[in-house]
Amino acid sequence: MAVRILIADDDASIRRLLRRLIENHNDWSVCGDAHDGQDAVGKAAELKPDVVVLDLAMPQMNGFEAARAISRKSPELPILLLTVQQLSKELTREAQHAGFKGAVSKSTGSEVVRAIESLLSNHSFFQPAYGDAFA
Repeated sequence: MAVRILIADDDASIRRLLRRLIENHNDWSVCGDAHDGQDAVGKAAELKPDVVVLDLAMPQMNGFEAARAISRKSPELPILLLTVQQLSKELTREAQHAGFKGAVSKSTGSEVVRAIESLLSNHSFFQPAYGDAFA
């Protein structure tokens, strides 16, 4: 059975890019996409994905707020943060507290596949702007 992934980003072109990246991977499919945080929370409950990829800066409800809401209902669901910000240790700590199991910068979008693979293996994946990944 294919791994079902929900993507949430307010930029339609980013959603299309993520869909292409994800669906190029064997046995993965995008089960839905959301245009803001509130939409992501609703679709996570409705679609029951295996992984959620959330943008940080979204209208209605940002990625941190959406991750907290999703984690309350589905604490075991792996959530990956996608952000334009550099992944500092402070941002990583905030993401972990919000319920994210991993984070990648949009500038290293190629890391999305590697990050999802890690989350599916029950590992965290926090890619800093420089240096090795840290958890």
